[in-house]
This record gives sequence, structure tokens and C-alpha cells, in this order.
Amino acid sequence: MSTVFLSPYEIKEHITLRNRVIMAPMTINSSTTEGEVTDEELAYYLVRSSSPGAVITAGAYISSEGQAFNNGMSVAKDRFIPGLKKLASVIQIQGAKAILQIYHGGRMARSELNSGRIPVAPSAVKADRPWAEFPRQLGMTDIELIINQFAQAVRRAINAGFDGVELHGANTYLLQQFFSPHSNRRTDEWGGSFENRMKFPLRVIHACQQMIDKYADDSFILGYRISPEEIETPGIRLDDTLQFIDQIIDHGIDYIHLSLKHYYQPSIVGIGNYHVNIPKEIYKHINQRIPMINVGRVLSPKDATKALEYSDLIAVGRQYIMDPRWIQKYELGREKEIYKAIHLSKQNQLGIPDGLWNMITNAPGWFPIEE
Repeated sequence: MSTVFLSPYEIKEHITLRNRVIMAPMTINSSTTEGEVTDEELAYYLVRSSSPGAVITAGAYISSEGQAFNNGMSVAKDRFIPGLKKLASVIQIQGAKAILQIYHGGRMARSELNSGRIPVAPSAVKADRPWAEFPRQLGMTDIELIINQFAQAVRRAINAGFDGVELHGANTYLLQQFFSPHSNRRTDEWGGSFENRMKFPLRVIHACQQMIDKYADDSFILGYRISPEEIETPGIRLDDTLQFIDQIIDHGIDYIHLSLKHYYQPSIVGIGNYHVNIPKEIYKHINQRIPMINVGRVLSPKDATKALEYSDLIAVGRQYIMDPRWIQKYELGREKEIYKAIHLSKQNQLGIPDGLWNMITNAPGWFPIEE
């Protein structure tokens, strides 16, 4: 079998990853209720940083009104920098690059997680989720404030010693909400036309680049995660995403990271589009201008090899939870020893925090489980 996924890769000029495997960002619900990094989180990332080329952390919320899930990590204030610095260090100590994913939940945030604050969004349009709340439409001043909050989050990541930041523009969070015709019904300069719906994420990228220019050197990485399509109508379609990718490449993004359920996912919209391989179409469109990370059910070395047929890098999530040492086992010729399930007796050995452990064990079918 090809071992191309183990070969070094230059993600940007003079910045080389030891291999093409990225540990995917995964929600682990294990920070404090205030958003501080915990010892459990540090242990979780330490155990998993010995083999990937880079680790992308769980999403850190950039605003005190933007948290979208329980016990998430915060990068909203300077007081979080010391904990984030510890996190960057435990990832880097074993040779992986440390990338902090940052996000604002927008209408996907929950007031109960944000001291009762009502969620905000481009427009007062409720998400198609049974638990979702009706959001407050952002005003002009609010929008400028959030752009600055993204930029300040990047400054904090730099001060904490991270090698890069990933802007979470996927999974229906705020960056995607501005681009989406479903969540953005504005008729001012921030919505309506395709160009206006791109304005907010492009302004965020520009503001983040300014912080990088001021506080970091050329080695600092700025990535962007996208959901290529939305199932809602109206919603984002593949053609929209291809045009958007052109724009964010022109604005200096260092890599594109897809958010998909499978590394050869077909289109999720439109009768007759099931044959369209979304990662393949996007990779062909990018045409080597910047690296692309493919993702979704990469559970074996064979999957890793296949996923790289139409990507430069692969993000691996669940397999790193089930077996943090799957790459080492493969390199030692012990592929048959790679865990393919969560072993209920191995929580401590696997370094899985209680918050994530409770999610896994209380969600039948999410992970295969063995006694």
C-alpha cells in the first residue's frame, strides 16, 4: 500500500509538516464552564500529538455571546492566553504544528451557554433545528465589533504560541451564516447580492491578516474551513462555494479545509447530483493554488491513501479518539492491532476526558464500542 500520507508536506513556504495527516478539530466538551483549558484537555491533546503533522483544536469561541456547545474553549479574553499557551505547548512538544480553530456560533449559539444573551445572526431567521432560538439581527456596530473580536482572537493565538489559526466558516456558524442566502436575508451592504454576502468573511480574513502581519512572522498559518453545500433552500450550493474559494484564496488564506461526512461525499442537494464527488470537484477547482484538506471517515491507512487521490492533506477525527497511536502501529507493521472501536476499559489509557467520554457512551451508534 502507498504510504504517501506519511510523507512530509510543505503547507506554506518554508513550513513543512512531518506528514500529511491532520488531527481534525473535534468538540470534546471538556473546558471549564468559563472556557478555561483543563488538565483533561491537555492530556487528551498530548496523547494524540505524537504522530500527526498538525493538530487542529476544538473550536474556541471568540465572543462571550458566541458559544455553541457545552464546556467549549474560549479565546474571547486575554485571561485565557495562559491556558491556551499550555495547550499549544503540549501539541508542539512532540513535533506537531498547533492550529487553534476559532469561531462564533451566531444563530447556532445558545443563550443558556452565554449568560442569557440572545443569539445573534445576520438576520432574525431561526435555524432549522428544533432547539434553535430566534436570533437578534446584528447592527452595523455589532458587525464591526465581531470582526475585531476575530482579529483579537488571532492576536491571542499568536501570543499563546500557536503555529496558526483556522477560521471556522463551516457547520452553519456565523461566518457561513453571512455567506448563506438562507440565514442572510439582509438588504444592506452586508447581504442581498452574492458579493455582499461574501463581505463579512472576507473582512474577517483581512482583519486577521492584519494581526498576523503585526504580531507574527511569515510562518504563521491562516486556514479556512468550509461546508461546501447546505441542504436548506435557499442555501449554499457547490457553484457558490467554488466562487467563494477563489475569493478567499485571493485574500491570502493558506489552506482550505472541507467539512464533510465522508472523504468522497456526493452532493447532498438536487436530484441526480448524487454522482458528483464534492471533494474531487473542489480539489480540481483549486488546482494546486493552495493546499486542501479532505476529511470524513478516514478510519484506516487504506482510507488515508484513497482520500489523498483528491486532496493534499487529510484530517482524521474519530480514529484518533479510538486509537491515538494508529500511525505508529502502522509504521511498525502492526496494523492489525489498530483499535477500530472504543474500548470501555481504556478511557484513561486513551486520555479521553469525561465530557467526551459521556458523549460517546450516551450516543449509541456514534462510535463502535467494545467491552
